[in-house]
Amino acid sequence: MSLPDELAEQLLGSIIDGTYSPGGALPSEAELAELFSMSRLTVREAIKALRVQDVVRIERGRGTYVNPPTRWTSLHALVRAATSPGAVPEVVTALHEARRVLESGAAELAALQRTDADLTLLRQHLREMAEAADAEARCAAHLAFHRAIAHATGNPLVPLLFEPFTRAAPAASDTARHEALLAAIEAHDPAGARRSVDAHLHVRGTRT
Repeated sequence: MSLPDELAEQLLGSIIDGTYSPGGALPSEAELAELFSMSRLTVREAIKALRVQDVVRIERGRGTYVNPPTRWTSLHALVRAATSPGAVPEVVTALHEARRVLESGAAELAALQRTDADLTLLRQHLREMAEAADAEARCAAHLAFHRAIAHATGNPLVPLLFEPFTRAAPAASDTARHEALLAAIEAHDPAGARRSVDAHLHVRGTRT
């Protein structure tokens, strides 16, 4: 990661934790350069990266101001904001709605496109989930299961779209619900696969 990218991530973290609040101004380039012991050119490039994501806006003659998260156009930034302590409720809800749309569609497509190799991998992850010795292992198996569904769609873009959501705390890994989802995918039943995911994430903006 380049220095401007590192600084952009640090500034994003400061915005998310409330150091710099929506509507408020960032310190000047000179102040940020001194604060982070970096050149003004590095600061300028970092600000540019945040501006491209609509995390901040530049008001000519006034300075650089923080936009509310609902205006951000970076999935990475939004997921990071939604999974942070004190996250804005609207952003948390948006995260769960987007995840539900993505996972439902992925399950539906996987039911149509999956291969026998995909089924073998899904069964393996489901077994690992059921046999996990602790919460960490269960969470890892749960995440691997959903990643395998994304890959089973046969669409190379779906796993890339899904990956940012892996930062979010997963919904409860109910083995029975995952078995129903796997059964629908195995049966080439896209409607059933979608219903299984909808049941799995049926409470908008909360964990099941």
